[in-house]
Amino acid sequence: MNDFKDKVVYQIYPKSFMDSNGDGFGDLKGVTAKLDYLADLGVDYLWLTPFFPSPQRDNGYDVADYRAVDPRYGTMEDLEELIREADKRGIGLMLDMVFNHTSTEHEWFKKALAGDKKYQDYYIFKDGTPDCYPTNWVSKFGGPAWEYVPCLGKWYLHLYDVMQADLNWENPAVREEMADILRFWKAKGIKGFRFDVINVISKPEFYENDYEGDGRRFYTDGRNVHKYLKELVAAGGIDGMITVGEMSSTTLENCIGYTAEGNHELTMCFNFHHLKVDYKDGQKWELMEPDYLAMKKLFQTWQEGMQAHGGWNALFWCNHDQPRAVSRFGSDTT
Repeated sequence: MNDFKDKVVYQIYPKSFMDSNGDGFGDLKGVTAKLDYLADLGVDYLWLTPFFPSPQRDNGYDVADYRAVDPRYGTMEDLEELIREADKRGIGLMLDMVFNHTSTEHEWFKKALAGDKKYQDYYIFKDGTPDCYPTNWVSKFGGPAWEYVPCLGKWYLHLYDVMQADLNWENPAVREEMADILRFWKAKGIKGFRFDVINVISKPEFYENDYEGDGRRFYTDGRNVHKYLKELVAAGGIDGMITVGEMSSTTLENCIGYTAEGNHELTMCFNFHHLKVDYKDGQKWELMEPDYLAMKKLFQTWQEGMQAHGGWNALFWCNHDQPRAVSRFGSDTT
């Protein structure tokens, strides 16, 4: 994993990057057309945000099919061409895998709603009545984290949007599905993976109300998450490939565990602590003057802590969830 510590990873949000056919929507051919430019920048890996079929409730992070290309971005042949052309320029492609949840438009969830017990166990359903939530947990997108399905008499968990149903990682069949998806893309020539909110995949054995918060303390960096990641990496055949885990509300200690070389989990982590120094009262959408001393201390604490224990932190300023750093922390005019 040390081989990746000096690599440059460039994120591409295909929807807005380059439109090759004039339909007003960025596409895979548009990315291919800019490979020479990206190579001149010194890019080693291109991280592509999700281009899979999706109803776009969460800009592609609500995946309806993990093994296909959404027609608005092009075809599988377009993607294969991009992989080949990038490889010619020494650039590897990283895919963004959303493994905590699927779209409710995914075939698995549709089968679950149709009463298929096998696929109901792919998700987190709880028996109940429409007037009583299984827990008082709050969705990260606002409102309750549970949605009632009248035809089943059950609730399903969605930590994010109501159309993003959480997968049941306790089910070995789900874990094998995820590993098989990685094997599929590795065989296509993909060189790395970024895992979306991967540290919330392990849910508690018992579901209970949270009277101190929104429920996250029961599932963040959960009890089996390290076990599941080790298994995913081994079964997916991706040990030795560059992998990045996006970590929600995590800790330094947990990220050391995720990235320590001997643990065979992830190459590096994303954490967002340094991007909260301008949150007013801890609220993302209400900003104040950044606390630059706090930012410096956070960088120092995380870098020294990770290095001292064999972990590795991804260095970044912004992504599709964050404003441009030059506008946020600097000036657009200087």
